[in-house]
Amino acid sequence: MSAREPEAGMVSASFNPVEDERENALRPKRLSEFLGQTSIKANLSVFIEAALKRGEALDHVFLMGPPGLGKTTLAGILSHELGVDFKVTSAPALEKPKDLAGILTTLAPKSIFFIDEIHRLKPAIEEMLYMAMEDGELDFIIGQGPAARTLRIPLPPFTLVGATTRAGMVGSPLVSRFGINVRLGFYEKADTMAILRRSAGILGTTVDDDAADRLADASRGTPRVANRLLRRMRDFAQVGGSETISAKVVENGLARLEVDHYGLERHDRDVLAAIIEKFGGGPVGAETLAVSTSESIETLEDYLEPFLIQSGFIMRTPRGRVATPLAYEHLGYRKNHADDGFQF
Repeated sequence: MSAREPEAGMVSASFNPVEDERENALRPKRLSEFLGQTSIKANLSVFIEAALKRGEALDHVFLMGPPGLGKTTLAGILSHELGVDFKVTSAPALEKPKDLAGILTTLAPKSIFFIDEIHRLKPAIEEMLYMAMEDGELDFIIGQGPAARTLRIPLPPFTLVGATTRAGMVGSPLVSRFGINVRLGFYEKADTMAILRRSAGILGTTVDDDAADRLADASRGTPRVANRLLRRMRDFAQVGGSETISAKVVENGLARLEVDHYGLERHDRDVLAAIIEKFGGGPVGAETLAVSTSESIETLEDYLEPFLIQSGFIMRTPRGRVATPLAYEHLGYRKNHADDGFQF
């Protein structure tokens, strides 16, 4: 596969080479460099060591969790720890069965094959994966009508790593074929601060303890958000003539980016305000809420809601989303119990 002509179904991690290079520079390459998720790392280290001792491919791995928690990074770490090839694609890029067949038949033995957004696989491709994962073979149909025949193609042993932000949308037959299930959760504040200090060193800057503490609060327990905010604070510090990222730089920078002390950004607050103002605090359905805030339903459910729910700002009920008392308090609204409305 040449650099100019990617093979069918293969995609790059980003469309922006400069941003991709910066992001990759911050990605840890080994489990020892991956901060946080302690129990997950401990289990993966055992599975990796066992596979190496047996000389076998690692069992298939299913990674679940909200965006930005390190699913792609973990997949890359697995390949480094095992010393095997790493091929990356996303489910939407696999349009036809031949795209998947072309990738699987060219894998080196014991390779890591990473499929991002695996919940978006087409049914025909998902079914082809079943036999590939379970039996190490592909069934390929040649010809049409009465002349059609099935060709069974043996595959080299490989490890499929599937990542998803919406585990409930992945069919149970596919999920059952993964031997290792990993559910990533939001990071503790101490781990987020450690990630910020590590990233600051890689970026060639320093971050004060108070500044790291403030940034960790605003990072939504998500390394991707933490690193994004850190890069922006570095910009503010450098342009402002500061050699280090101080608490003052962070406070001014977050104010300019409209990020509050809970880590809520403008669109988060717009969602909460819409539930309260337009729908009386809820319940309101996801599609209606998405339309009223000009957000896609995927952004609402995959990126905004998980943090808002875990932080206690909204609740999911059988009838829809409901704003909690914390949301009213944070936005400065006061519930009017007499008419079930609100006051500002």
